[in-house]
Amino acid sequence: MDSSTSALAAAIGGRVRLKRQARGWTLDRLADAAGVSRRMLVNVEQGAANPSVGTLLRISDALGIGLPALVDSPQPKQASVTPSGEGAALWTSAGGGRGVLVAGTESPDVVELWDWTMVSGDRLDSEAHAAGTKELLQVRTGSLTVAVGGEEHVLTAGDAISFPGDVAHSYANHGNAPAVFSLAVFEPGVGSSPHQEGTDA
Repeated sequence: MDSSTSALAAAIGGRVRLKRQARGWTLDRLADAAGVSRRMLVNVEQGAANPSVGTLLRISDALGIGLPALVDSPQPKQASVTPSGEGAALWTSAGGGRGVLVAGTESPDVVELWDWTMVSGDRLDSEAHAAGTKELLQVRTGSLTVAVGGEEHVLTAGDAISFPGDVAHSYANHGNAPAVFSLAVFEPGVGSSPHQEGTDA
């Protein structure tokens, strides 16, 4: 991990540990509730792992706080500003693609705002999120193929799509130029019901 990734991993690990301890939960209890291995959870809390977005979602949902609460520093102010370039890069590809969480709200109804760049050949497959999750996406530059429940939609600059995030879906760049898009994810009732297994974005 590079220095910025290591710093983010350490910050997330510290927040997971604090939230777990505030609930009076053991590592085993959180691991069971989140559906992740105890070893993975230990690595996350120690900042030694670079977990997938799906793993972080399962942990944050089990804690009842939502993903943004693991990434953002506590803000006593009414407004939380993320300066340009300072969002949390939670997904990267070998070719230089990035998925950056730039803003989010607290539970129980969590909204996440992402800034994505996928280079040619990048693909992300995501299993179903928690029931009731909705996603909104708009392509800013390039071309992106979004598959939802087996149907493919090819979007170009300016095109937008909304779809249920509680079914399997994927994003892929089959073009030659980078695809840049904004993604908003709405996940209702975080912490009020068990999270489904296996989410990645």
